[in-house]
Amino acid sequence: MEEKPFGKWRNRLWPIRQIELKKVLPLFLMKFLISLNYGILTSLKDTVVVTQKSSGAEVIPVLKGWIVLPIAIVATLIYSKLSNVFKRSTLFYGIIITFLTFFTLYAFVLFPYRDFFSPHSSADAITQVIGSKFEHWVAIYRYWMHSLFFVSAELWGSIVIFLLFWGYTNQIIHINEAKRFYTIFSSGGNLAAIVTGPIVWHYANKYLNSKFDFTLQWLIFYVIIIGILIMILHYWINRSVLSDKRFYDPGKIKNEAEKKTTLPLIEGFKYILKSKHLRSLAIMVICYGLTINLIEITWKAHLKLQYPNPGDYQYFMGTLSTAVGVLSFIISLFAGSSIIRYFGWKNSALLSPIVIGITGLFFLFLVLSHKSLGFLSIPLGLTPLLAITLFGTFQNIITKAMKYSLFDPTKEMAFIPLDQESKVKGKAAIDVVGSRLGKSGSAWIQVVLIDVFGNGSILSITPYLLPIIAFAIIFWSRGVINVDKQTSKIDLDQVPLP
Repeated sequence: MEEKPFGKWRNRLWPIRQIELKKVLPLFLMKFLISLNYGILTSLKDTVVVTQKSSGAEVIPVLKGWIVLPIAIVATLIYSKLSNVFKRSTLFYGIIITFLTFFTLYAFVLFPYRDFFSPHSSADAITQVIGSKFEHWVAIYRYWMHSLFFVSAELWGSIVIFLLFWGYTNQIIHINEAKRFYTIFSSGGNLAAIVTGPIVWHYANKYLNSKFDFTLQWLIFYVIIIGILIMILHYWINRSVLSDKRFYDPGKIKNEAEKKTTLPLIEGFKYILKSKHLRSLAIMVICYGLTINLIEITWKAHLKLQYPNPGDYQYFMGTLSTAVGVLSFIISLFAGSSIIRYFGWKNSALLSPIVIGITGLFFLFLVLSHKSLGFLSIPLGLTPLLAITLFGTFQNIITKAMKYSLFDPTKEMAFIPLDQESKVKGKAAIDVVGSRLGKSGSAWIQVVLIDVFGNGSILSITPYLLPIIAFAIIFWSRGVINVDKQTSKIDLDQVPLP
């Protein structure tokens, strides 16, 4: 029996058939919960490292470039080895439990007793030797517990969202379903960002004049409960959805979703080098990370100057999360899937570098022209610092809205036509290490510029960032075009159903 086509608004807002709800809703809820945890962790990780004494936004490039990347590579190697031994469901639960265990330890032991665990004497001695210009390096050692928390929060995004959730979803969703489903799943992440704001606001405001410990512990409590719910959902999908004959051949899909893989991680990188499709996808991911981080760290440096108090900074980050969620949700709900279906994969994927590039370059231009912004103080009551901070906030909101609504769905769709091994190990190499290379590449650039050409401040290197970002946008766009050329060679209708 031929299925009736959707009406105009149903096709735009909810192109899901009733029979598909059993498959779509639990995946949507899982994406919502994973992203909710990421939103809470992101608001916390920036606050604890940026607002500490002897620390600032300059410490973020050091963390991303020299700490997060090596740990991400090691984590991916471990994942690759374990995937040869354990079923994917076992890995899923084990990784989530590992994250939750550390977050609990940090919130209830390491952070409350941070002065006891912080090696202030030796850190002060190192600072006297190398000079205060390099204090952002010493801060990593001085506040090692905060550094580990920052790394863990970053890896939640790389490993749990991209490697676990999207990797799992790509195994059980067909390419033709992805055109309708993926922006719906992404809107789950956008909805999570909306919910993150009020949760963070409540506790930041409640304990504004108290110790930040209470805010941190309550928010980590939410992270733990949400993590448990994520594992319950995953278990239910494996048990009830993958065994439903209306969707899958139960034996085949369960074998695919549960089987071990034997391809070493190094082969994943060889796949990338041999495959123009994967190579171009890697360029997209790396250039995205490079671009947003070069811009974002400059904005966060202004944000700390505007809101030096941890409670105020945390409250602002909650507001930002809600704004990002609202805009992203609107785009996903009213335009995301329609853009992809009506304008095609290539045009939809190109929107991200174009919009992020234009707004980012304009923000850096404002930073360079800050002395000429004084005219805003009389009619609008804005200081140059506040004006730059607000536009940087707008740029950050636009960037993340584009990421969640278009960049992530189009990137994930590009993996689906690939063979099984490319999806697993090629995707692991791109999403975990490739995304880290983009962020770490931007961090290396910033650290070198600060230490060689700057004065210890991230704000002193802004002129050097403009041409770097422009080149990254060009390479990003070329990566999109190359992926589209490779995908057009594949008959997507012949990609087998899961």
